[in-house]
Amino acid sequence: MDISAHGAVGRRTQELVGNCYIRHDCLYIDGGKAKYGKLAPAPRQAALLKSTTLKTKTPVQPHYFVPEPLDNTRLAHLCGPLDENLRQISAALDVTIFRRGEKFIVSGHNAERAVQILEQFYAVAQKVIPIEEVQLALVEQRTSHQVAAVASGDTEAVAKVVAAPFVEPSIDSPILKTRRSDLRGRTPHQIRYLRNILEHDISFGVGPAGTGKTYLAVACAVDALERDAIKRIILTRPAVEAGERLGFLPGDLSQKVDPYLRPLYDALYDLLGFDRTQKMFEKQVIEIAPLAYMRGRTLNHAFVILDEAQNTTVEQMKMFLTRIGFGSKAVVTGDVTQVDLHKSQKSGLVDAMQVLKDVRGIAFSHFGSEDVVRHPLVARIVDAYETAQTHEAEIAPLIKATAIKNVRKK
Repeated sequence: MDISAHGAVGRRTQELVGNCYIRHDCLYIDGGKAKYGKLAPAPRQAALLKSTTLKTKTPVQPHYFVPEPLDNTRLAHLCGPLDENLRQISAALDVTIFRRGEKFIVSGHNAERAVQILEQFYAVAQKVIPIEEVQLALVEQRTSHQVAAVASGDTEAVAKVVAAPFVEPSIDSPILKTRRSDLRGRTPHQIRYLRNILEHDISFGVGPAGTGKTYLAVACAVDALERDAIKRIILTRPAVEAGERLGFLPGDLSQKVDPYLRPLYDALYDLLGFDRTQKMFEKQVIEIAPLAYMRGRTLNHAFVILDEAQNTTVEQMKMFLTRIGFGSKAVVTGDVTQVDLHKSQKSGLVDAMQVLKDVRGIAFSHFGSEDVVRHPLVARIVDAYETAQTHEAEIAPLIKATAIKNVRKK
C-alpha cells in the first residue's frame, strides 16, 4: 500500500534499535510502503534492545544529623561562610547535604562518613573552622577509611583504594620543630616520607602535585636548622619553564632564579615567618644555588633540597647527588608525570629511580592521589589523567600493529 496514494495514517509508536524499527500492532514503513502488523526484531537488535534496558537502582536511605546541644554560633562555624565548609565535604565525599535550620539531611553512598565528619567538626566549632582545616581533615578521614578497609579485608572497599605494601598505618607522625605546631604527616605515605628524611642522608619524594613533597621537605630542613643539626639550608631546582619560553629575566642571579623557587619561599615564610626568613637570606643561612652552577662544590653541614627534579637531565642529577658532603642531607622531589624536558632527553629523576633503587642509605617515597592535600578535585584530576595514560599505554601496541599491517598491504 502506497502512503502517498491512499493517504494512510498510522499511530507512531516506533522505537529505533540499530537499523531496525520496532512496532507493535501499528502501521510501520518498509521501503516507502505502508504495512500493518508486528515487526519482530532480528536477534542482534533484540540483544541490543535487551542491553539498553535501564536498570533500576536501589535507593540509598538518607542520613540525618541534628546538632546537640544546639548553639547558633557553633552551627555557623560548622557551615562556614556561605556554607563553604558543607560544599567542601559534599565535593570530597560525593554526597548531597541539605540543611534546613539545625537539621542536616545527607544522601549518597558516603552519607554515614559525612555525618561523622559533621559531628567531629561541631564538637570543636567553638571557634571559626578555616577551610584549610576542613580539607586536611577530609584527607585524614579518607586515609583512615582506606586503612580500615585494608585491615578488615573488605574486597570491594580494597578495590576502590590504593594501599602500598610498605605503609604502616600504626606508626605516629614525627614531631617537627617549626612555627606550625600542628604540622605532621596527614597520610601514611607522608609519615613514611618524613621518617625516611630523618633516617636517611638522601631521600627521594616522587608523586603527583599536592601531596606535600616540597612542603614537608622544607619543614624537615627548618626542623634540622632549629635543632642545630645543620648550619644552612640550600635550595635549588632546574631552570626549566613549563612549556613556555619567557625569555631572559632581569636582575642579578638570585632575582633570575626567584620565580622558579617561589614554592620553596612560600613554605619558608609559612614555617619561619617573613622577617626571619629575610634575615636568614641576608646572613646566607638560607642560600639559593642554581643547579647549573653547583658543579665543583662540596656541601658540608647543609640541608639541600632539589625541587622539580623531573626536569633535570641524567648528567645534572649525577652532578647534584655527588655534591653531598659531611653532615649533610639531601631531599629530591619531583613528579615523573610532569616532565618539561625535550622528548629526546631522559629525565634524571626517572633514571635515578632505576639506577639507585638498590643503593643502601638512599630512601624512596612514592605518593598517590590518596595523599593529595589540596582541593578535593585535585585528587580526582590526578586519577583521571592516570586512567587516561594507562588506557593509552594499553592501546598503543594495537595501534602500532595495525599501522604495520596497513603498510604491508600497500
